Amino acid sequence: MLKSILKTSSALFVAASIGFAAAPALADGHGAKMNIVETAIASEAHTTLVAAVQAAGLVETLQGDGPFTVFAPTNDAFAALPEGTVETLLEPENKDQLTKVLTAHVVAGDVRAADLLKAIEDNGGSYEFETVSGDMLKAEVRDGNVFIIDENGNAGQVTAADLEQTNGVIHVVNAVLVPK
Repeated sequence: MLKSILKTSSALFVAASIGFAAAPALADGHGAKMNIVETAIASEAHTTLVAAVQAAGLVETLQGDGPFTVFAPTNDAFAALPEGTVETLLEPENKDQLTKVLTAHVVAGDVRAADLLKAIEDNGGSYEFETVSGDMLKAEVRDGNVFIIDENGNAGQVTAADLEQTNGVIHVVNAVLVPK
């Protein structure tokens, strides 16, 4: 059963990637790939993430060589947080907390959908991994979709995967992953 779900999830990953990869946000006018930050800046669905990365002072880091794997929450994901949360995190005095939240979405290395699906299968249906913040995330397949779960049990569905960048890969998620 799990193998069937994994095959379906892999197909969903690929389908989501193709739809998103066709967007002009993944290349400059000359077809060259962009880095993680450049792609986020070019994406209308990630303006809140970009503002947060800038406020946390992480632009230079995420433009670095990497490779990085970023689980990038959409504007809608940030909007779903309790009222005032984003505004509070963006205040200068909360920079450390904002940095912790953002780096809880980043994994050192290049983690592709196929790698994640294999790890889920090899580990009995869920796979835990560490983020650069030192927090743990868990990946699971639920109803044929891949979800990333934070330490509080909040789950974000991967809606686009394997968005290749010059310094890593982006997987779009529909929830903000909050560390403890």
